[in-house]
Amino acid sequence: MNQKSSLLAAGDRRFQLLVEALTDYVIYLLDPDGYVISWNPGAERTKGYSPEEIIGQPFELFFTPEDRAQGKPRRALKLAATNGRFEDEGWRIRKDGSRFWALAVLDPIRDEDGSLIGFAKISRDITERKAAEEALRASERRFRLLVEGVTDYAIFMLDPQGQITNWNSGAERIKGYTAQEIVGQHFSRFYTEEDRANGEPQRALETAIHHGKYEKEGWRVRKGGTRFWASVVIDPLWDEDTLVGFAKITRDITERRQAQQALEQAREDLFQAQKMEAIGQLTGGIAHDFNNLLQALLGCLQMVERRVSDPRVHSLLAAGHQAIERGSKLTQQLLAFARRQALRPEPVDIRDRLLGASELLTRALRADIHVAVDLQSDLWPIEVDPTQFELAVLNLAVNARDAMPGGGSLRIEGRNALLVPGHDPEGLVGEFVDLTVMDTGTGMTPEVLAHALEPFFTTKGVGKGSGLGLSQVYGFARQSGGTLRLESAPGRGTKVLLLLPRSADDVASIIPPASESIDAGSGRILLVEDDPIVGPMVGGSLEDLGYTVVRAASAEEALGILAGNTPIDLLFTDVVMPGAMTGVDLARLARRLHPNLPVMLTTGYSEQLPATDGFRVLAKPYQIKTLATALKAELARMPRLP
Repeated sequence: MNQKSSLLAAGDRRFQLLVEALTDYVIYLLDPDGYVISWNPGAERTKGYSPEEIIGQPFELFFTPEDRAQGKPRRALKLAATNGRFEDEGWRIRKDGSRFWALAVLDPIRDEDGSLIGFAKISRDITERKAAEEALRASERRFRLLVEGVTDYAIFMLDPQGQITNWNSGAERIKGYTAQEIVGQHFSRFYTEEDRANGEPQRALETAIHHGKYEKEGWRVRKGGTRFWASVVIDPLWDEDTLVGFAKITRDITERRQAQQALEQAREDLFQAQKMEAIGQLTGGIAHDFNNLLQALLGCLQMVERRVSDPRVHSLLAAGHQAIERGSKLTQQLLAFARRQALRPEPVDIRDRLLGASELLTRALRADIHVAVDLQSDLWPIEVDPTQFELAVLNLAVNARDAMPGGGSLRIEGRNALLVPGHDPEGLVGEFVDLTVMDTGTGMTPEVLAHALEPFFTTKGVGKGSGLGLSQVYGFARQSGGTLRLESAPGRGTKVLLLLPRSADDVASIIPPASESIDAGSGRILLVEDDPIVGPMVGGSLEDLGYTVVRAASAEEALGILAGNTPIDLLFTDVVMPGAMTGVDLARLARRLHPNLPVMLTTGYSEQLPATDGFRVLAKPYQIKTLATALKAELARMPRLP
């Protein structure tokens, strides 16, 4: 044997040893018809046949009955011979009939001239790997079903750039987008415009990368543009050292946040109420003692006054009386705050009371403050002490004025309010009138707002305020069976909300019985009044009585209405108004245009009133009932316009 033959023989021997040593792999040869012609130990260990049992048998024995029925073994040989290789995974049969999952490769063997002389078959039992893969797939399927089934949490994935790659049903429920609408979009669309402008979405991803997690609460935006308060967690996903994306979990906690805020507000309200009650008790005791001192001083002054005739002493005594009056007013305010002052509640019509106090309010305010009054047409009467009510409104107006040194707007609104159990933080229940006074002033900081109702607390300079204005209003409201609430912020003005109880009785002196009303349409009144408080209230009261009211704020505006096509049954005008034309001038011109037009004048300066040419004059302040009676009489006295 030459050297080459020796080497080939040695190589064949080593190859044979290698094949024999492989026990994890099934390696055997088939003849061209598929009969086994060799068998390694790995084949024996895996399939259970010894070489003596299997050599010469068809390899179809290893296939399942189903595969044999479908001709899979013959097809495998044909494909291997045609394509140069056949590779497959599937169930195979051991000698004992048990099955295992096999990875099989079938290669054709050809001689030097290309003739098929057989097949090399290599397979491996990968049952455990398949079971692990199946378990992994089942686990992934269960996890996917779990994630898809969660509806209280939005769970979705992002790619490294923040694009959405999947979407669960909770995300669709919370955010409003379907998977088809949102997958592929950037997750920043869920952020508010402010957060996007501040770079919050990108900062969230960077925080997750560098710190391993991003967790925060904040406003998020749904598909329709509505906002909800969200708890957000973002976790980075790594494949070894490579970032492959982010897991994002969002929960809508709007209701929980509102409940927490309500609880905190209730605690703060309780603390404030307890503090105010303690201060009120202390203040009430001091005020009563102070009243006793004032009474003693007043008695002494009166005794001295009866015994001294010197005019110089009398001037000093007069100054002492003024000081006692100021002290008495101070104690009244203290007692009102402490709810220790005896009030005399009675049915009060807010519109009528504001009308009566309009001149005082106008004097208390400045010309650069615009006043607007908006009272519900069917506003309920309230059960309060009328004097204390007027004082409370005046105090609120003065506070608003001082908060608007550069001018502004003061608005008074009145609405009926029905408070049901469990909805009011202070436990008020029943029918109330919500009287709200709003200004456009400087507003209060949270620190000032927390102390604003305390007696003697003031932000005004020394000598410019006693600090009892708001506390007096608060005490009056509480003693009347209602309450006061404050809303304010720097630069956003102040809103004072007075809740006052509805009176069970009607205010008969304010509005005459319905039988005395004038039918709508037959009584069109041209009301000329420049006062921003008086005008709306008188007009609203007349409309409540059945009149149709046309408003004008000046004589010139009224003259334009009279010269137009609007039918007017009676002209009711103030005498003193801005502009060159007075109410008397207007009345004269109106009579020239409409000789039979009934005319009534009103003024608060009757002692300075010039000649009125016989027009009827109603002095201010007047009751609405008095006005209604006068209007009926004037309409009955003069013939109606054709």
